[in-house]
Amino acid sequence: MQVTINGIDTRYVLSNEGGGPWLTFIHQLAGDLSVWDQQAGYFRDKYTVLRYDLRGHGETALSPEAFSIEQLSDDLAELLHKLGAPSTHVVGLSIGGMVAQQFAADHAALVDTLTVVGAPAFTPEEARPTFAQRAASVRENGTASIVEGTLERWLTADFRRRHPEVVEPVSETIMRTPSEGFARAAEAVCNFDVRNKLALVAKPTLVVAGKHDTGTPYAASKLIADAVPGARFETLDAAHLSPIESSTQFTALLETFLRSSV
Repeated sequence: MQVTINGIDTRYVLSNEGGGPWLTFIHQLAGDLSVWDQQAGYFRDKYTVLRYDLRGHGETALSPEAFSIEQLSDDLAELLHKLGAPSTHVVGLSIGGMVAQQFAADHAALVDTLTVVGAPAFTPEEARPTFAQRAASVRENGTASIVEGTLERWLTADFRRRHPEVVEPVSETIMRTPSEGFARAAEAVCNFDVRNKLALVAKPTLVVAGKHDTGTPYAASKLIADAVPGARFETLDAAHLSPIESSTQFTALLETFLRSSV
């Protein structure tokens, strides 16, 4: 389905067989809503599951100007409004985890629970040039040029070797991501910082870190859990894409958290 959100033609998928509480999943940089296929299939019998593509990703159009994580958060608020959602459980991965934190801070009344996966509370100054360089490189060479390096960060070598059938669609999604969509999102990541807002998050919060995640190290995720009052912190035997690499464990962890937060 498509809907115009803040002037952007946005793709979303709504699965509400269960007609239960809303549960929204937000994908990673150079990803799309398909990263949540397994979780959507599992939770749709008990929840109204919403997935969507961020600006410039998947089948969502690219805005004509640069954008921020705050604007991506506002996009979600407008999407929920147009779909008639009173509130939602929010689950975000990577840049999606940044959007989820920003959303919990800026649109608290719309949040039932917050789950942050493989995302920091801010982008350190020393890491900003890396994202800026990736943006410049992709503008010049396309997203196909970053596939190999991205997969090495996202999934452990053992998982990539044993599950080529999983790696292939992830690789294809990276390559399909529009270069400018990736570049502008990477630049938005450079300026992300919600450290001064986390103590105000008053909703049940789960923070998940991959033990082998080099992009978002353990300490960066732990900072969120330490800052949000009463937050729960868990680690999984995975790299950056723990909902894929440790799908069964992640889904069980999320189900337990959601059930205990009702």
